[in-house]
Amino acid sequence: MPINKKPFQNGVAFLFLDFFNVATQTIFKFLQKNKVFEVVLLLHDLNEQTMKLNLTRSIVFFDVETTGLNVLRDRILQIALVKIGVNGETEELEMLINPGIPIAEEAMAVHGITPKDLANKPTFLQVAKQLYDFIGDSDLGGYNSNRFDIPMLIEEFDRNGLDFDISKRRLIDVQRIFYRMEPRTLKAAVAFYCNTELIDAHDALADVRATLDVFKGQLARYENTDFEQDGVVLERPIRNDMQALHDFTNDTKILDVTMRLKYDAQDKIVFNFGKYINQPVAETLYKDRQYYHWILDKEFSSQVKKLVKQLLKDYETSLKK
Repeated sequence: MPINKKPFQNGVAFLFLDFFNVATQTIFKFLQKNKVFEVVLLLHDLNEQTMKLNLTRSIVFFDVETTGLNVLRDRILQIALVKIGVNGETEELEMLINPGIPIAEEAMAVHGITPKDLANKPTFLQVAKQLYDFIGDSDLGGYNSNRFDIPMLIEEFDRNGLDFDISKRRLIDVQRIFYRMEPRTLKAAVAFYCNTELIDAHDALADVRATLDVFKGQLARYENTDFEQDGVVLERPIRNDMQALHDFTNDTKILDVTMRLKYDAQDKIVFNFGKYINQPVAETLYKDRQYYHWILDKEFSSQVKKLVKQLLKDYETSLKK
């Protein structure tokens, strides 16, 4: 239910909202304890419907659990996706996946998924087309998704013959909003924005549902809040506008999700690593073909390899004109 905040001054509106949310949670827990499940579910459904995302195309929020933290070497073993259509309709998809490689002990300690849990599950190859079609041309959202989930998914699709292009998608990283506005973990984000406790952390579907709830809480909290950094003020960057959120949560100077290529101050594409750091990519690769083939042969992301191929091709074409 929308609340008119204008009559409230000096944070009184937010105190009122916090009191209201705490009261709601207290009632919720009492009803749950006394097994009044129908009323509990009704309250949950009403909470879910309080905000309709302003979408021009569908968006998929998703979360992955993996064999480890290396985007190029590790594999997805659980994925959960929530797809929201432009009219607010939602679809959910969740699956366990046999990664075909060992799971790091550190990873198992986090998500609790063991090889035994995955023994009879499909491989990514067997579910790739289903996931690819489910996402379609949707924008993407998640928690730390720009740095981890999206790169993992791109690599999984690539090694199974599917080109998952993100260049025309808007990427909404809820963690990026959270860290820039209220640095915390997902568990703390749920407590802060939703006044509730995250249950089943590191279960992919529980995490992605929590991420979506946090995202809606962020939109409500920062609806009329400006962002200031180094003397530069961004007017209302957190609003129900997917393009504005994409712009706020992404570094437009970086070209790829592993941050190997970037734009310099003159908007030239340059290397962001190695012996040619800050040197123009196309010219450098044209002169040093050994370095070009080294990138293609080594453990760089499929996105980087695709970009350097295109940059070199475009540069060679320009020389012929």
